[in-house]
Amino acid sequence: RELLLEVARQLFAKVGVTNTTMNDIAKAAQRGRRTLYVYFRSKEDVYFAVVEQEMEKLLDALEDVATSSEPPQNKLIDYVYTRLDTIKEIVNQNGTLRADFFSDYKMIEMVRRKMDEKEHILLKKILQDGLEAGVFSLSNVDFTAFLVLNSLRGMEIPYMKQSVADKMNDYKED
Repeated sequence: RELLLEVARQLFAKVGVTNTTMNDIAKAAQRGRRTLYVYFRSKEDVYFAVVEQEMEKLLDALEDVATSSEPPQNKLIDYVYTRLDTIKEIVNQNGTLRADFFSDYKMIEMVRRKMDEKEHILLKKILQDGLEAGVFSLSNVDFTAFLVLNSLRGMEIPYMKQSVADKMNDYKED
């Protein structure tokens, strides 16, 4: 399964999801199509699995930030930059996945629903720690985490296109 996903990731990056067939994936992995269909029902299933793996990389990076020994206010700032930079890096490293990300953002959203729940928990923990340490003043940690997460999601595409990244980096240096 891992080999098939890695081969699919490479093909998707090289020629695009639309131009990749299940037969192409099986052939490039030196496996039979039947083997591929044991793990995946369709090319869309393969694509979702590839995107899901990439999202797991993001979640791992965010968990590292959330569990660091930094003060909560630093964790929140690190969380913002780690999230935006990691998504940008993942999308840019995957060639035509970048085009797919911009053209079919709704499909990406479907894959990310599970991740959103996990991210919401991480953000709540950071915010709760800051509330308890007296560095944040919040009336509703759950709602604030929801707002932060959705604000970050809204910044993803502008950040990747550099318009927001440049401005944020100016503030980061201050």
